[in-house]
Amino acid sequence: MKMSIWRLLKPEVQNAFINMSIDEAILQARIEEKTSNTLRFFRWHPSAVSIGRFQNIHSVVNLEACKINGIDVVRRISGGGAVYHDTLDEITYSVTVNREDLGTKDVAKAYSQISNGLIEAAHILGVNAKYNRGDLKQCPNIVVKERKISGSAQANRKGVILQHGTFLMNVDLKKMFTFLKAPWKDSCVDILTIAKRRITSVADELGNPIPINHVFKALAKGFERALNIELVEGVLTDYELRLAGRLAKEKFSTLKWNFEGKTSPLGSKPIS
Repeated sequence: MKMSIWRLLKPEVQNAFINMSIDEAILQARIEEKTSNTLRFFRWHPSAVSIGRFQNIHSVVNLEACKINGIDVVRRISGGGAVYHDTLDEITYSVTVNREDLGTKDVAKAYSQISNGLIEAAHILGVNAKYNRGDLKQCPNIVVKERKISGSAQANRKGVILQHGTFLMNVDLKKMFTFLKAPWKDSCVDILTIAKRRITSVADELGNPIPINHVFKALAKGFERALNIELVEGVLTDYELRLAGRLAKEKFSTLKWNFEGKTSPLGSKPIS
């Protein structure tokens, strides 16, 4: 089968509101056929919490701890649960692709196909990861010995998929659950004990940290192998940049969107 060419957006660091604005702008541009299928890598500064499209922010986020520590909080357009994105410990990926280009109309199969890129990347790094189909309470994810090393979520619009998620290079569980409310009701000590059984990272599995550039290269190669594509480095189009700027200002940085899940008129107060 002939390889298709996808755009690769070089790793960059942005705040939570811009990161989510760029993802939606790419999605809209792909729907309008103003851009090609895209693989994007990014990181978060300051560290942030993102919540799923339909979650109650008060139920899943320790908002006071986030405010005190300068942690951004943003609502995604994708489903799934609340995620803590550490500036140093995580790489986030996003894949934006016309579903027909994956050769399937089945959303679950598309989820698995895209996730195979993460599994291939883990194998390149020396980590024996596999796909976990998830259940009614949890989106599919990538695990190592039943411990999650990568979680993802999807948004689907007009035949185009946006799938984005984490790839944990390292993890500080105490910090993570300072900002997230654990889905299980236990003491702080019990929360960390349970979390250690459920979450891992590349550094935990290998016994030492890996240079971030090595991880980026492994991820790019992993997606090329899994999706039978060739990645060609590119940049955001002027259309995407303009749309992302508007979305950041009018949607993703507004209280109405982040607290109520509704779009907000220009001028609403941003989350501090």
